[in-house]
Amino acid sequence: MQLWWLVQATLFRWSPQLLYGFRRGLLRLFGAKIGAGVIIRPSVEIPYPWKLSIGDHSWIGDHAVLYCFAPITIGRNAVVSQKSYLCAGTHDYRSPGFDIQAFPIVIEDEAWVAADVFVAPGVTIGRGAVVGSRSSVFSDLPAMMICVGSPARPVHAR
Repeated sequence: MQLWWLVQATLFRWSPQLLYGFRRGLLRLFGAKIGAGVIIRPSVEIPYPWKLSIGDHSWIGDHAVLYCFAPITIGRNAVVSQKSYLCAGTHDYRSPGFDIQAFPIVIEDEAWVAADVFVAPGVTIGRGAVVGSRSSVFSDLPAMMICVGSPARPVHAR
């Protein structure tokens, strides 16, 4: 874990924008499953890459955080836009020690998580769904729907 954090803080973060293949390779070295043609910007934060899976031709935007405390799966041709935060871990507020809890996040194929969206632990965003900017997602969202708000709710079909 410490070695990855060092690599991410240096080689990953300092790599030129166009070296997508280099960043894909670094993530794969640390156990991530990264598909062909994936674009990951150098400012993306991924604390635990061995719990990350991204399908072919997906895109992760600048300053996105993929907090893989539990597995995060992002499908093919999906987008997680800039400054979005996918948080697969939380604490049990009922526990005196605030025990850590981890629940997987799934972003299905062709979904788009727009800018500055928060996705909570345990959420699945359906195939082709679009989550509007600055939304907060606390429960599963259906496929092929435009979803907005806090909490995010479907507003119309895509």
